[in-house]
Amino acid sequence: MGILVLVFMFISLAQHGDAHGPASCNHGGGLCRMGTCISGEYLAQYCFEPIILCCKNVSPATTES
Repeated sequence: MGILVLVFMFISLAQHGDAHGPASCNHGGGLCRMGTCISGEYLAQYCFEPIILCCKNVSPATTES
C-alpha cells in the first residue's frame, strides 16, 4: 500500500507542466526548497509543483574584487 502511494505521488508531481526541475533552478542561481521560501527569498518557479519551490535571493549577491 505504501509503495502505491509513493508511485501515485511521483506521477502526480511529474504531470504538472509548470515544474522546471532542480537543474533549471540551480542553473538560474536558485535553490529548491520544500514548502516555503525563507526570509530574503522569493518564489521564482517550481522545482516540482506544487510543493517544492525554486527560491532565489531578493537581492543578488555582490562580489568584491
